[in-house]
Amino acid sequence: MKIMCLNAWGGKLHGLLIPYLQAVSPDVLCLQEVIHSPATTRDWLTYRDGDHVLPQRANLFRDVSEALPGHRAMFCPAAQGVLWDGDEPVASQWGLATFVRNSFPVIAQAQDFVHKSFSPHGYGDHPRSRNAHAIRIYDYARDRAVAIAHMHGLRDPNGKRDTPERLAQARRLAEMAARVALPGAPLVVCGDFNVEPGSETFRVLAGIGLTDLVTTRGFEGTRTSYYRKPGTFADYMLVNDAVEVVSFTVAAEPEVSDHRALVLEI
Repeated sequence: MKIMCLNAWGGKLHGLLIPYLQAVSPDVLCLQEVIHSPATTRDWLTYRDGDHVLPQRANLFRDVSEALPGHRAMFCPAAQGVLWDGDEPVASQWGLATFVRNSFPVIAQAQDFVHKSFSPHGYGDHPRSRNAHAIRIYDYARDRAVAIAHMHGLRDPNGKRDTPERLAQARRLAEMAARVALPGAPLVVCGDFNVEPGSETFRVLAGIGLTDLVTTRGFEGTRTSYYRKPGTFADYMLVNDAVEVVSFTVAAEPEVSDHRALVLEI
């Protein structure tokens, strides 16, 4: 089974992202920063937040769904706000998406917030609402259930330091993952956590038996050349002792986002 985790950067590099996802063809794809704008047929819209202006693929969720037709697609919105078509505002949802190959039945799942709650009338003030999605699927090749959870951790304008809010989100993520996983069965937890490697987030997740693969296997960061700020860690993938790791990589090429893809084969 191949599991991929990636922050899609709103699909800014759509022309590279879609062929890459098709080429890797993961059995489970955990995607963060996904745009879903059902009110428009436009391909591109613009996100504006003060001086921060970013092109967004208006219906990235649809695009990835079409690129992976053999997968079940699940979208988990964290907020609905406004993107712009020139001077025209367009209602747009932003959040997580999970794609599961149809041969793996989804037999349990949980979707909830790890910070704040759904923001229905705008993206809100920073740090904004953040959610998580956990699934349990059945792997017929190994005759067992496997649980996978991912989140997009809150962004704090003051940086990636530990805060009470980040500790609370780690506890909520751990609770959700543990609730969906079966005792003694494989559990994978991943996402753009927006924390440094020494964060207390990892102490919380260790409490449910998880070990990070990014930092324990010598990778020196998870950001691409498109990311120009200090600190190259943001994305992590953790497993419990029931997971037999065949291979794991933080993909340096191709660059399809300002984040690198994490690819695990179990």
